Amino acid sequence: MEICYRRPSVHPEFKLLIERIHPPRVCIDNDAFPDCTLVKVDSANKHGILLEMVQVLTDLDLVISKSYISSDGGWLMDVFHVTDQSGKKIIEESIIHYITQALCESRRGIQSLKRGDVGPRFVFTEQTTALEMTGTDRPGLMSEISAVLAEMGCHITGAVAWTHNARAACILYVEEGEDDDAKRGPIRDPYRVAQIQAQLENVVEAHHQNGQRRSMRISDPGATHAERRLHQLMVADGDFEQCGPRNEGGGARVKIENCKEKGGYSIVTVWCRDRPKLLFDTVCALTDMRYVVSHASISSQDSMSVQEYYLRHEDGCTLNLESERNRVTQCLIAATERRASHGLRLDIRTRNKRGLLSDVTRVFRENGLSISRAEIGTRGESAIGTFYVKDASGQSVVSKETVESVRREIGSTAMVVHESSSRSALAAAANGGEQVDKAAGGGGGVSLGSLLWAQLERISSNFRPIRS
Repeated sequence: MEICYRRPSVHPEFKLLIERIHPPRVCIDNDAFPDCTLVKVDSANKHGILLEMVQVLTDLDLVISKSYISSDGGWLMDVFHVTDQSGKKIIEESIIHYITQALCESRRGIQSLKRGDVGPRFVFTEQTTALEMTGTDRPGLMSEISAVLAEMGCHITGAVAWTHNARAACILYVEEGEDDDAKRGPIRDPYRVAQIQAQLENVVEAHHQNGQRRSMRISDPGATHAERRLHQLMVADGDFEQCGPRNEGGGARVKIENCKEKGGYSIVTVWCRDRPKLLFDTVCALTDMRYVVSHASISSQDSMSVQEYYLRHEDGCTLNLESERNRVTQCLIAATERRASHGLRLDIRTRNKRGLLSDVTRVFRENGLSISRAEIGTRGESAIGTFYVKDASGQSVVSKETVESVRREIGSTAMVVHESSSRSALAAAANGGEQVDKAAGGGGGVSLGSLLWAQLERISSNFRPIRS
């Protein structure tokens, strides 16, 4: 018989009263450990709050090496071990101040924080129109889409795109108007919107066979975090359906079991190769499936990550049905794979101009390169982008001649090539497969579950006064 542990309902006004009496506390601790900064959050609890906190940290490109989550009931006490991309502590006062303010703002549900020089790499606001597309991945797809928009007089201010299991999802942020920033803005004319949507639908539907999934829609650019929205689009597109309960190629592995002895949770453990923003991606998947994480322990060592979640569905039920467990397993594996850096990494920074994305992606297409992942946006007069590309056969190793041809056409000073991305990524993936199998085997190691409760007890008594 299925047992559900339902939380007592709390009136919204009472929740607000709790936050007024006990406002969120954020402590930035650089003294506890020699090799990382501790970010401690003590706050009233609500659904989705863990994702909001992780989003603040990952938007700053900070690396979360460990995390201990305790948020059962009406209160949470969470700790994150973070460094910058170079593995150093966070000592810059402007970043510390931003983290403190952003975490407090997100706790209160207020979006009034103003970003200066510190903050997410790109911020897409209501001053743009968001175009969302999903469909079958194919070489040159982004080039065709951006070319159509350029021909229709639309200015692309940002784009994010992922590919996974032969599927593609893309969000483009566009404006129209003169090149003068003061005269540009979102596309408001309904006839104009319909015209653009019809043209893009033709591009997305090209080469599709009858019955194949595809979508094209206009959305509110400020409604959902861009990368979370990409996860949602790919889930709706069904990219996770090809992810089996156990990947045999050295990918992620997921184990699900119920634990009645410690509060009636389902314990979901994820083993996979570590990478930036991994925690954000897995928490995204759990949050969008409406699971509530009450406790968690996350750690990474020797390029491997182990994440252990104690959770229930928001209705209070654990994962008892085999079909539900399979879906959770598939969605978590897909979440870990979508952002995996398959391909040669090309970083581009150049002067922003109308039609830039169309020009860059045309160069890729003409040199036989396809885009496996992309992120591009603008800051002031500059356009900044990162592309992961493969050759026409789908290989991550791109020839030196092709790279040099692309550099000449785009501009050698505008593009930085990370040549180690392709070769080392493949080698690491191959080695990671063996490490995943060893980690998942559990051969005599200390379980994270056995350490979780002691860690949470230590953490809960170790909160220091908030740093102002």
